[in-house]
Amino acid sequence: PRRSRRRKSLAIAYEPGQGDGAEPRRARWEPRDWREQLERIREMRRSRDAPVDEMGVHKCYDSSAPPQVMRYQVLLALMLSSQTKDQVTSAAMLRLRRRGLTVDSVLQMDDETLGQIIYPVGFWRNKVKYIKQTTAILKQKYGGDIPSTVEELVQLPGVGPKMAHLAMHIAWDSVAGIAVDTHVHRISNRLKWVKKETKNPEETRVALEEWLPRDLWKEINWLLVGFGQQTCLPVHPRCSQCLNQDICPAAKKL
Repeated sequence: PRRSRRRKSLAIAYEPGQGDGAEPRRARWEPRDWREQLERIREMRRSRDAPVDEMGVHKCYDSSAPPQVMRYQVLLALMLSSQTKDQVTSAAMLRLRRRGLTVDSVLQMDDETLGQIIYPVGFWRNKVKYIKQTTAILKQKYGGDIPSTVEELVQLPGVGPKMAHLAMHIAWDSVAGIAVDTHVHRISNRLKWVKKETKNPEETRVALEEWLPRDLWKEINWLLVGFGQQTCLPVHPRCSQCLNQDICPAAKKL
């Protein structure tokens, strides 16, 4: 039998700018209504009266201290803040600062004394160990200062990605990424600011950075943390008080 002489049609892939027509640009994904949701959250946060505003890490360090000491205090406050309410972290930092909070003063302090000062922050025994280990590294490797990159910060004992990004924001005034804690993680999933549900804060950070404009990366942590502390609570969120209740995907389910 005669073989068909019909040629198979081949799909030709052109490089951008080649071919007869311009290659269609792939639209960047972004969540529905996110700009309006963000503006309404800004409105709800206008009074700046959440715990994070009054007692957050940016309020815990001595702003009159030498820059190197200030940066160390920022990092220490971040390490204490994990799994701990802002009020408890703020009080612990105040007690530490009264004793003169520097790399050298912490290295000279015995573990029992340090534990008594920072108690009752969450997991305080582990934090005593991490603080002493990290402080020794800072003294030996960084001359008493803290690292200036996320990559180096997360290598320090007891320092995770959220802390590292906040340290860059607050201590170095540098935006290397989005700081995602449990509040940002929870709210991003409720608002569907992620393509698919994320399992942890680090997955949420990656998902947000794919679409959120970079000029909002620093602001988003502060906005959502306070919003999560006052309105979008982990349990029994106050949807009736939320300006986004009509455009929040989770409002009717909660």
